[in-house]
Amino acid sequence: MNFQHHTYKDPAKLVGILYIIGTLAGIASVPFLSVRNQSDYLSGIARNPNSLIVGAVLTVLMGSALALIPIVLFPLLKRYNEPAAVGYVVFRSALETGTYLLSAVCYVALAILARNYTIGADSPSLLAAGTTLNALADASLTFFFFGVGALILYVTLLRYHMLPRWIVWSGIIAVLLHIASGGLVLLGLQTPLDSASLVMNLPIAVQEMVMAVWLLAKGFNQEPTATPKLSNEYERSHHVV
Repeated sequence: MNFQHHTYKDPAKLVGILYIIGTLAGIASVPFLSVRNQSDYLSGIARNPNSLIVGAVLTVLMGSALALIPIVLFPLLKRYNEPAAVGYVVFRSALETGTYLLSAVCYVALAILARNYTIGADSPSLLAAGTTLNALADASLTFFFFGVGALILYVTLLRYHMLPRWIVWSGIIAVLLHIASGGLVLLGLQTPLDSASLVMNLPIAVQEMVMAVWLLAKGFNQEPTATPKLSNEYERSHHVV
């Protein structure tokens, strides 16, 4: 078996589909979660608490789709660089998914809390709890875990020429913008889903959709410049003297 001439069409197509599901779910969640940016956000949530519930469901859907990508890619990436494959799974499938779940729980808790807020039950303490939940959802470090995991993937794809360089470099630039935006939110210089944040996060959404379409149409490069480690081991083990 020659891994150099393998397009890995099946995993490439599955990864493309998962990218599309994750990206579309993330984009769809924006209008449902934007109520958190209002000055009197608890009253806004109370008027339509189901908005945050839907946003939480879409967040979990996005996180689940994105968490499966490293698992699907692991056997392929392991043939080229096992530490990178493991690191990608750790950051994207484990740590990042945990932050999505944490954010979703915060959204549901905010929706429940807002219902009580409108009926006048100890409003100051509820407002303080809501502020804490909102801040916890924003400080979940999703941007960091996503960013590190994405950079691991892009550097691996670039090193082994598994995708065109323009796709990979656009991904690296886009994910650096995403990390910067997340840092600004953490420092209180931006708010999630405000115009500046959306502008800085738009490139990674576009890039992932372009990469997804490429993977669905063409898969990974057939002849990467670096021979996978597993291919060398296979050839040595089957060498006939």
